[in-house]
Amino acid sequence: MGNILNSEGQLRLFYGRYEGSYFVDKSEILEKLNNLIGKVDEQYICITRPRRFGKTVMTNLISSYYAKGLDSATIFDTLKIANKPSYRKHLNQHNVISLYMAEQPRICEDIDCYLSYHEKKILKDLKRGFSDCELDLDMELWDALEEIFYETGERFIFILDEWDSFFHSDFFTEAGAKKYLTFLKNILKDKPYVELAYMTGVLPIKKYSSGSEINIFKEYYFPMDTVYDTFFGFTEKEVQELCHKNKVNGGTIQYEQLSEWYNGYYTSKGERLYNPRSINFALTDNSIKDYWTETGPGTEILELVKNNVDAVKEDILKMVSGEKIQFPLRYFKTGVQKLDTRQDILSVMIIYGFLSYYDTFVSIPNRELMTKFEIVLEDSSMGYIAKLAQNSNKMLEATLTGDTDKMEEILEYVHNTEIPILQYNDENSLSCIVNLIYLNARDKYRIEREEKAGRGFADFIFYPLNPSDTAIILELKKDDTPEHAIKQIMKRKYYTRFLTCKNGKTNCKQDVLVVGMAYDKASGEHRCVVKVLEDLLP
Repeated sequence: MGNILNSEGQLRLFYGRYEGSYFVDKSEILEKLNNLIGKVDEQYICITRPRRFGKTVMTNLISSYYAKGLDSATIFDTLKIANKPSYRKHLNQHNVISLYMAEQPRICEDIDCYLSYHEKKILKDLKRGFSDCELDLDMELWDALEEIFYETGERFIFILDEWDSFFHSDFFTEAGAKKYLTFLKNILKDKPYVELAYMTGVLPIKKYSSGSEINIFKEYYFPMDTVYDTFFGFTEKEVQELCHKNKVNGGTIQYEQLSEWYNGYYTSKGERLYNPRSINFALTDNSIKDYWTETGPGTEILELVKNNVDAVKEDILKMVSGEKIQFPLRYFKTGVQKLDTRQDILSVMIIYGFLSYYDTFVSIPNRELMTKFEIVLEDSSMGYIAKLAQNSNKMLEATLTGDTDKMEEILEYVHNTEIPILQYNDENSLSCIVNLIYLNARDKYRIEREEKAGRGFADFIFYPLNPSDTAIILELKKDDTPEHAIKQIMKRKYYTRFLTCKNGKTNCKQDVLVVGMAYDKASGEHRCVVKVLEDLLP
């Protein structure tokens, strides 16, 4: 055993995850990998996912299961893989070379330094592990591996986690990229000692290699993977089970809260997926908040959105307002330095997990990611869009105080802004406006659109996060009156869930405002009416 070869360190890391309060068993992926071992042209796979989707956890699991010299049966005997036919055949029966490619020397200025660092770590372990073979630390790595194979017959499983880290490094160059891909090719391609090569990363291989360097890999990339899609990210069922466990442990997290904040990604079949990192942190801390880290290429992408806003300005506004955008995903940009078209920006944001993609539509996945886009909208570089977001605080205040003149003034400003979706071409556009002018209200409210209520569907219901705050029921009308909107709310009883009945008397559970909002196309005027629900009840 060593640092790289048959590493006990990875078993320790996986055991720590296994012992964690909110471990989810994804071990059935091993059955799929077992079926690939040693099969020519089938034993090379690359799985790409956004950060925080459990790629490193999975590499630790895979290494711990296969690696010789380890005794991991006490863990795996309790997992789902133990019920599969191939389980015992492969348990701790293979030589595993596992590399975390995001590691680099403390001082690293070029690709030669980077490759030498990883190559020497492997050679040292091989020299220790196969002392009967005549290995030298100065020989080429692939020569050493072939020497071992021909001398002993021993073969290897290669696990490369975050294989594309070099492409995001400060010392990335096109020449360095070619050298790196050639290095991987020399280690892996058409080598008799390779039993299985498993790589993970963020962006697909095809973005880096249009030639033959590492075209041996079959890629399973987010969000088009139909084989491994449920092994990365938590499914709805898994999150519900974790939420129940949280309650058993004395926690107070509700599934609906997790769904609002962290839901929104999809498998190839449309099953919802959650970001594991955020779910784990929320349940461990017993706190719902933004756990998305502010470092890495993802942050750069949001900066690029600000710098290239004209290409995606309307898309961002629609998505922030809760709409989905049709966007056939055709190709991926290589890096994040030269994103200058709509296709470039949106496709990379999908791959990095900032946007959700399913059935040719993209959207902002959840409340956690929405906070990032709100920051972008409020940045001064966004011009009038930033002013639009800033007005949302004034709009909420005006609504709560019943200042309909101010509400109408803000609506006029928004309507006069030169953005196509704000021209009220249909009622759906009017709904987009409401989401935008109440953008910051999401800090205090869970805002539900087309909410089932009473005898129909309310256009909007604002549920306060603090139960003592005022709730809002809002109905929209085009070429009609706000008074008619109020009548519809009362006639269809959208307010029912806010009522309580005691001793035959009906009262409101809390303060509730009933808001009617209308736009008359002929006059170009907006009108608003705000009433207190309790004053309208019979």
